[in-house]
Amino acid sequence: QASLPLKKNLWQQTVTAKIENQANHLLKRERNALKLKRWAKEVKSNDAQNHEAIAAAYYFQHLFNEVEGFSRNQKGVPPNNLLNYGYAILRAVTARALVSSGLLPSVGIYHRNKYNAFCLADDVMEPYRPYVDAMVYEIVETGCQIEELNTTIKSELLCIPAMDVTIDGKQSPLMNAMSRTTNSLYECFLGTSRKLLFPEF
Repeated sequence: QASLPLKKNLWQQTVTAKIENQANHLLKRERNALKLKRWAKEVKSNDAQNHEAIAAAYYFQHLFNEVEGFSRNQKGVPPNNLLNYGYAILRAVTARALVSSGLLPSVGIYHRNKYNAFCLADDVMEPYRPYVDAMVYEIVETGCQIEELNTTIKSELLCIPAMDVTIDGKQSPLMNAMSRTTNSLYECFLGTSRKLLFPEF
């Protein structure tokens, strides 16, 4: 029953937070993030100009620029395999938090697909993706073998829910922050709040 203007506004907030976090991650790696910072400010209602896709292409091009032939693609060259695994963990954390906040993971704000039971999880996890990217980046930097997902890499990526993130000016494990995000979404649907709470990278 959420109104269309509310959904559009929530998606705008989500995309803005995602691009802002991508920019901050690039800055941490001493990469140029001026374009991302600008795009984060230009996101309109429902991200009508598709800044999310434009920013993602730029971000990945500059983040893994030392990996030959890399572009973000499910079936692409490593570390895509690590990113896929990390995002799957993040998606599970998000779905669990949504359910515990009394929300249905299948009813999305932006994502719509009758074959996807996690549309809302796919929406809400977007600003959290750079935390997975950061962990994957650090694994790649060690120079270890990333062609296949071995148990060592998997066990590292399984620490994603316990990663420290800063939300609302305080540090907390990612899984706790996610519960705060999903609770803030619940309050937006309830009409008691207009602001989604996301971590700041």
